[in-house]
Amino acid sequence: MAGAATVHELTAAKPASSPVAATTASSTSSVADVVARAQPAVVDITVKGSSGEDEGSGVVIRSDGMILTNNHVLAAAGQDPAVTVTFSDGTRRSATVVGTAPGSDLAVVRVSGASRLTVATFGDSSALRTGDTVVALGSPLGLTGTVTEGIVSALHRQLTVDQTRYTNMIQTDAPLNEGNSGGALISANGQLVGINTAIATSGSGSTGSIGVGFAIPSNTAKSVAEALMAGH
Repeated sequence: MAGAATVHELTAAKPASSPVAATTASSTSSVADVVARAQPAVVDITVKGSSGEDEGSGVVIRSDGMILTNNHVLAAAGQDPAVTVTFSDGTRRSATVVGTAPGSDLAVVRVSGASRLTVATFGDSSALRTGDTVVALGSPLGLTGTVTEGIVSALHRQLTVDQTRYTNMIQTDAPLNEGNSGGALISANGQLVGINTAIATSGSGSTGSIGVGFAIPSNTAKSVAEALMAGH
């Protein structure tokens, strides 16, 4: 991104010790209803590896335990990370890495022995319009079950994060912070339209939300995820 802003991935090196749910107020009860349906498919992901510990979010995309997240959530912990998934009801399960796509910053992990999990419904991200209402779900700063609401600020954004070039990104003003990586961006009808991935900051040293966040479109995420899961 050009200008004064700096783009950062949304991982949190020091997750909060107490998982406290938080939501933003909404002017309509329908948003709460949408969140209630979508939230069981959003999980917290903690990874520990040779480079330390990190935390992010993920989205259940197959009822047998397949979970989509950002590659950088896993990569930050180094080689062969131990992955722990915490579901919305507080259940914790270990997971293994199914596949990674660093160029797309996407990855799939799998919780073994799972069945009949609530899955996210993919929406058509190509149908999004600037100004559409969206809701972000994830675990910013380790606060699992956090919900923030905003709009699609722009479409088809291009940006570079740590030398990786991204195109066709969704820009949103739904507040995102470290730990939202891999979480869900959902539409007003509860469909998954993006995977939250990065934020822009003012460049003054702060890494908090300034209302400029970016998500990988769901059409891209679905295609990459299907390729990673092929044969599993």
